[in-house]
Amino acid sequence: MRPTGWGLGLILGLGVLMSAGAQAAASGKDTLAFLQQVQSAARSLDYSGIYVYQQGHLLQASRLVHVVDGTGEHERLEMLDGAPRECMRENGVEQCLQPEHKIVVIQPARSDHFPGLLLGNEQAIVQHYDWLPSSRTYRIAGRNCSVSELKARDRLRYSYRICTDLKTHLLLKSQTLDPAGHLVDQVAFSSIRMGADVKPGSLASQWDTRDWRLLTETSTPIDLNARGWRFSLPAGFRPVAELSRQIGPDHAVDQMVVSDGLSAISIFIETFDPKRDQTIRQGDLRQGAVNIYRMRLASYWLTAVGEVPARTVRDLAHAVQYVPQAAH
Repeated sequence: MRPTGWGLGLILGLGVLMSAGAQAAASGKDTLAFLQQVQSAARSLDYSGIYVYQQGHLLQASRLVHVVDGTGEHERLEMLDGAPRECMRENGVEQCLQPEHKIVVIQPARSDHFPGLLLGNEQAIVQHYDWLPSSRTYRIAGRNCSVSELKARDRLRYSYRICTDLKTHLLLKSQTLDPAGHLVDQVAFSSIRMGADVKPGSLASQWDTRDWRLLTETSTPIDLNARGWRFSLPAGFRPVAELSRQIGPDHAVDQMVVSDGLSAISIFIETFDPKRDQTIRQGDLRQGAVNIYRMRLASYWLTAVGEVPARTVRDLAHAVQYVPQAAH
């Protein structure tokens, strides 16, 4: 899931529509049905287009191609701004190309990028968000879409204002709103083709990678509790993964991922290295909707990263405990 011409008009337009036309919160059953419909469109339809992400003055455009056939999902995501980068997904495996370094990284596929919406834990969504549908429509990338809002019931998470295609239910635009209702970031298709207009040949990469270096990201499931770590999670967030990632020959990072169904937080744990880590700054960092909090805990670095308000990641990090005897 941008204040240039059409973007600014959309921000103002959607805000007026929601404030004037938002209905009472839909039932939990209706909310889940709607979310599953939107997620199904992202996973099952053929579509291609360019979408633009904005945070503050930063604009980033990406070209996305998504095709489903008898062998499953196929996708190509190409970054159009900055250093060239391209990721190609075949079902659960993803190859990411870094042309400037002539590297291909093979890793488990991510499914949390636009226009996907759900991250799991659907019941938590019903408990912590209200779906406010609207009878009003808007126009995005030449297609009519329906405006609605997923409004957080507390200040631990963001709210989302979205516009979904009237015919296919595909997510065309998503705006992230902070607890005060201010726009944090947004992403939207600026052009899109669907169905038979999407050519399977557009999945092919433009890069010849035959002499490139191949790297495989390795990760191993772990039990952080058995290693002595104790977590007090924000309301509605549940663990979805616990992994140990090998970053380099002598550098491993443990990671816990928690989610409330719409947003996710990662907690990274790595051994403190006096030679490597002396210059790392503790405290808050922010990149658009993503807030980061880093702190030293015993002989470890602890970093919480998530698309949630800064207070949420800060409180989560400070609630982590390490019990050495439990690890032994």
